[in-house]
Amino acid sequence: MADERIRRQIAFLAAQMMYQRTESEYFTAKRKAAKQLGVEYRYRPADLPSNAEIRDQIQTMARIHEGPKRLDHLREMRIEALRLMRKLARFRPRLIGSVWTGHVRHGSDIDIHIFSNSQALVTDALDEHGLEYHVEHKRIIKFGEERVFTHIHIDDRFPYELTLYPEDKAHYVFKSSITGQAIERASIAELEAALKAEAPDVDLDFEVERVEDRIDRFELYRLLLRPLEGVKQDPRYHPEGDALYHSLQVFELARDERGYDEEFLLAALLHDVGKAIDPADHVAAGLQALEGSITPRTETLIALHMDALAYRKGTLGARARARLRRSEEFEDVMLLRELDTRGRQPGAVVCELEEALDYIRDLADEFE
Repeated sequence: MADERIRRQIAFLAAQMMYQRTESEYFTAKRKAAKQLGVEYRYRPADLPSNAEIRDQIQTMARIHEGPKRLDHLREMRIEALRLMRKLARFRPRLIGSVWTGHVRHGSDIDIHIFSNSQALVTDALDEHGLEYHVEHKRIIKFGEERVFTHIHIDDRFPYELTLYPEDKAHYVFKSSITGQAIERASIAELEAALKAEAPDVDLDFEVERVEDRIDRFELYRLLLRPLEGVKQDPRYHPEGDALYHSLQVFELARDERGYDEEFLLAALLHDVGKAIDPADHVAAGLQALEGSITPRTETLIALHMDALAYRKGTLGARARARLRRSEEFEDVMLLRELDTRGRQPGAVVCELEEALDYIRDLADEFE
């Protein structure tokens, strides 16, 4: 393809597709970009822009749209990759893809090769660590030959895709089917060395442990919130539907009121988690399940939100009423009560549970 201007345009359009996650494969993105530009004749892969050219465009887009935080995001994903690789060390994991090459974009998976002759051994290890996953067997026909690839997708703070290979492939040099070049990859030791080179004074063990602690807390929230989708409430008081939908409505209202207040937002999102445990006393059940994972202020807001309802109705006893008014969190408890009452609208637009958790997690990260 002699026209370098067209080549650059193809690289830009292909990068845009991949950055926006409408395409995940370089070659497919190149072909579609060429077609959009009206390039109809058959061309060789070498006539198209290289993967490196497209990665450079993706990196430029990331700098424009994500700013300086992009490098922090990349380092964070590498720490997350190291955390999982250490858990799966027996399977000789190798980090590949954009998280290793540095061309990470929004929504990128953490791609890791692992090596075992037994899928069950790998999934048993994931079960031991309490990780949620699903297995995909992908059939690909190339040059008339069918191959089956086993991918294990892990649902965690960042999405992971593990590709399982037999043990005897651990030292095999994997090559790109497009460029014919060796795929860049990193062992645990190589990833640790790269992270140390970027920040020599950082304690990697501490960083991994910090990530582990943070994930454990938000994983607990997710595990407690998900069952609320199956909790059907009395339509006289909750015409909106299930308890998770209600909780997300309250969270959305709280985000409008106190989008900067992590403790208040957690109280709004988690105030009814006990309904899936003990509907007869959902406040006590929820607080027991959340013990150690929320601050005293969030605990107080959840603990008093039903007293606030009785206070509003005028049915709260005199002593409890006085105790509520003496609370340092009185105004916030009453605001939570107001939002709890307002968050009962059928058909209200709410975010997904993962988005709510990600929003609060980002607040937590910002103030660490």
